[in-house]
Amino acid sequence: MLGVNRAGLHRATGAGRRRSPAEPPWLERLRYWIQQHPTFGYRRLWVQLRFRDGIMVNRKAVYRVLNQNGWFVHQRVCTPCPRVQGWTSRADRSNERWAMDVTHIPCGQDGWAHFAAVIDCHDREVIGYEFAIRSRAKEAERAIEAACLARFGTLRPVGAPVLRSDNGFIFQSRRFRQACRDYRLQQEFITPNTPEQNGIIERFFRSLKEECAWQHTFQTFEKARRVIRAWMQW
Repeated sequence: MLGVNRAGLHRATGAGRRRSPAEPPWLERLRYWIQQHPTFGYRRLWVQLRFRDGIMVNRKAVYRVLNQNGWFVHQRVCTPCPRVQGWTSRADRSNERWAMDVTHIPCGQDGWAHFAAVIDCHDREVIGYEFAIRSRAKEAERAIEAACLARFGTLRPVGAPVLRSDNGFIFQSRRFRQACRDYRLQQEFITPNTPEQNGIIERFFRSLKEECAWQHTFQTFEKARRVIRAWMQW
């Protein structure tokens, strides 16, 4: 079965960006569904576009776009991911366990922006975040950099916490996993399709949307960035 290579998937979607003639109008929705379902092949991605979004597109077109962008890969043999054993994201002390995830905010003409956050599972404080147009390992790495500096004042702390996340392609990427090793963070992954195992950060994202993002109709990324920054500092 064909998988999808997520490396290099996300590109800037700023207001000044123009599509090349080869880019179909449904490309952003394809990227969205890839991010939501990292293991889907082209047939299942086509189903999301055709029946969830109502976009009139055939499977060959989806296959062609994935192929042109180099998003098809053979299934890779990799080391097993350390998975949690059915328990929620609790911690007995600060800096014992952090949780991380990415959520998505609509920004009008600038498309979707992506909010990566790190939260301490004991005191439930957001200790690092990155809000950006792109959603790559690079942006997620900035969030954990901010968390390490906020809590330890260094990017190589001694006795650093476990970092819990879902199984998204960003957190599984070589770059992000190497960053965690460099920062001495021990990754652990929730069981697939069990978001409740990362419930603390899921609840934070719900508050972010209910109390901030959904109270506005953002027309640009810059407007969203200013409003969200003010809400985070409140």
